[in-house]
Amino acid sequence: MSERTSTSQPAGRFDADRAVALARQTLEIEANALLGLKERQGASFARAVEAILKCSGRVVVMGMGKSGHVGRKIAATLASTGTPAMFVHPAEASHGDLGMITKQDLVVALSNSGESDELNAILPVLKRLFIPLIAMTGRPSSSLARHADIVLDTSVPKEACPLNLAPTASTTAQMALGDALAVALLDARGFKEEDFARSHPGGALGRKLLTHVRDVMRSGDAVPRVRTSTGFTAMMREMSSKGLGATAVLDDEDRIVGIFTDGDLRRLIEKGRDLRDLTAGEVMTPNPRLVREDALAVEAADLMEEARITSVLVVDEAGRLIGALNSNDLMRAKVI
Repeated sequence: MSERTSTSQPAGRFDADRAVALARQTLEIEANALLGLKERQGASFARAVEAILKCSGRVVVMGMGKSGHVGRKIAATLASTGTPAMFVHPAEASHGDLGMITKQDLVVALSNSGESDELNAILPVLKRLFIPLIAMTGRPSSSLARHADIVLDTSVPKEACPLNLAPTASTTAQMALGDALAVALLDARGFKEEDFARSHPGGALGRKLLTHVRDVMRSGDAVPRVRTSTGFTAMMREMSSKGLGATAVLDDEDRIVGIFTDGDLRRLIEKGRDLRDLTAGEVMTPNPRLVREDALAVEAADLMEEARITSVLVVDEAGRLIGALNSNDLMRAKVI
């Protein structure tokens, strides 16, 4: 937009078109701010990433007001992507919390103006401790920038606020640059999905990458099993009592030779066979799909989907039957 939307509106009167126009204007201003930020990234950004990689302690993120809120998010993002980090409030740092920062740490300080009194008050202490300081500021000539070892310019042409006062585009720029640091760092560290899952065990990805078959399988007496010589009626009682929808079929030496499922039963009925005199060995599906107990549960889910089956038998390293699971077990564990 070439002109900013008027800042005045009669009190108590809602204008839907005006609200939509302001939304579009805000997004355009912030998008342009990010594009400008993109073009300014170069040697300073690379130095910041390198300094953090060399840090043997933690990244301590600091900021006041809205910059502080952004700083908390940046610290959380860094911590969850392989870079130990924490947020320390500058005002609290002046009253004892500065003791949380050690000589092995590195400080990332956020201030759009670069003149935050609370931040500037502790800069001399950081200097005396020889703690590296990365400044994210909208004023590269500010007091914060002059004290910093590395300056990341987060300046924006204007705020999205119609009054050009409330931090909007400037905090968006800070947030985006923090994300850029986190992404560059996780790439440099070789951070993988498994690493992310370990720091997010309660999330969907954590469940998929950390849950093993042994964690969700049925074991012991809950695993239905019959011999090849077991009669059809006895086999059905075993299946019904265990509620898996299938049963393992074992030979006389306890080796798995087959499986019988609800699907097998349905197909036999459709063929009109007399089932009363049949044995498990006569109706089973031989050479069933098996999964190891130490496999990931998501691998079992993939196997079941690929083979179009709903149950799978679980074996140990020696190939002995030790468990079973079906799709319902995986759904309860929120693996699928």
